[in-house]
Amino acid sequence: MHTNVQLQVPGERVLLHACCAPCSSAIVECLMERGIRPVIFYSNSNIWPREEYDHRLNECLRYARKWGLEIVDDVYDHNAWGSCAAGLETEPERGARCLQCFKFRLLRAAQYASAQGFDVLATTLASSRWKDLSQVNEAGRWACAQVSGVTWWDENWRRGGLQDRRGAIIKEENFYNQQYCGCEFSVR
Repeated sequence: MHTNVQLQVPGERVLLHACCAPCSSAIVECLMERGIRPVIFYSNSNIWPREEYDHRLNECLRYARKWGLEIVDDVYDHNAWGSCAAGLETEPERGARCLQCFKFRLLRAAQYASAQGFDVLATTLASSRWKDLSQVNEAGRWACAQVSGVTWWDENWRRGGLQDRRGAIIKEENFYNQQYCGCEFSVR
């Protein structure tokens, strides 16, 4: 095993919301090495422009194929995402806009999880040191509270060597590693 992480999965079937292949890499490897086979849910209507969304999706698809994992590509609806971010355009990274963005994306994931019989939802958003872990967990708990039968898995995906392993996998896989979170407001 590549990391020394001990996992306590709060259920049986894991839906893993994925923001990008770099953030997914060490998490997917860690889960698979421990016999946990997630389904990846790519729901990222925040990403702009559409070409960027497709580029990141293709990298996720490539990595999912390597592990033989199913990946679900949610509907891309940047206009709906823009409605949730309206009035928050000038917020800094890790500000109120990011919390709303996480809620938007994780609610879509929780709804899918509930409809498809998954009992656990996790996200790769929690692996990035650029994201506020407390915001990610707040959004995940909120999203799961909106549906029935889905538990939020608030694992800290930065610990136990996962952050270092993430960096190594990015190089090994020659992943496209974007320079901004995804939305047009994070480009600056």
